[in-house]
Amino acid sequence: MIIKTRSESAELMLLRSLSIRMSLSEKERSNFLNLEKGFKGEQQFDKWFETNFSNEGLILNDLLLESNNTIFQIDSLLITSDVVYLLEIKNYEGDFYRDGDRWCTLSGNEIKNPLLQLKRSESLFRRLLQDFGYKISVEANLIFINPEFFLYQAPLNPSIIFPSQLNRFMDKLNKKSTNLKDRHQKLAKHLVSIKLKDSPYTRLPDYCYDQLEKGISCGGCNTLMDDIDAKEEILECKKCGNKEDVPAAILRSVREFSMLFPDKKITTNTIYEWCKGIRTKRTLQRILSQNLNLIGFGRPSFYIFFQAKPD
Repeated sequence: MIIKTRSESAELMLLRSLSIRMSLSEKERSNFLNLEKGFKGEQQFDKWFETNFSNEGLILNDLLLESNNTIFQIDSLLITSDVVYLLEIKNYEGDFYRDGDRWCTLSGNEIKNPLLQLKRSESLFRRLLQDFGYKISVEANLIFINPEFFLYQAPLNPSIIFPSQLNRFMDKLNKKSTNLKDRHQKLAKHLVSIKLKDSPYTRLPDYCYDQLEKGISCGGCNTLMDDIDAKEEILECKKCGNKEDVPAAILRSVREFSMLFPDKKITTNTIYEWCKGIRTKRTLQRILSQNLNLIGFGRPSFYIFFQAKPD
């Protein structure tokens, strides 16, 4: 049972949007591409896990936690009756080698040692459980999900799961006897209740409204759509041919605007400029009125998204 689903981090969504609308430095683009690749690897893991896991367990994804005044991230957590599996997922691709504690690409670029990262997360998580009085075994695993990954001089370490070992690892999980109790549900709910919302280590470039390119981005190829072809409420990307309803494309752009500029008000004129290329303000106003709440009257009026009702 999935207790907490996986979602893109705010940092990834912001960088994806900014990469379309401004030039990123080499360091910024590298950070963006690494985050994008990592998230795709996690999605690949989720699909594999959902397809093959047939046992009983509670799954929590993307947990940002704090222990001993230190913030750490857990990619996936599987709670079974007697063991909590802490899973660190890597989407490395290509050939790597290990030299002691150093991990490098064959071209000589050193990367962060993922085993040290795993040990750090495991230690902090054990401390967290101890502080809250939970007594349950923890097993940490480093999972390489990409079949195109290879590590020369790999250490003899059972916590590492290489692509060729994934099926055996799943067989191990499926063969375990499980009998979840209320205390397991309590632990899962507790972890969700104490998770942090945003990482304080987000790295974003400086940007302002005037420097960003305006227009509607394509949901298919993540580029700005040139020479928008709007026919009968359909937008078609000239680059990749992706088609999208005009209302859906505009609302996606409004959410993007609101994410980038949370302090700016959503007005018809502002969004008309942001969605450069839309046929008329009347079309835009109709879509905003049908999908957002209008606050005020006349020129000072603005829109807000419908507020979700509390449970």
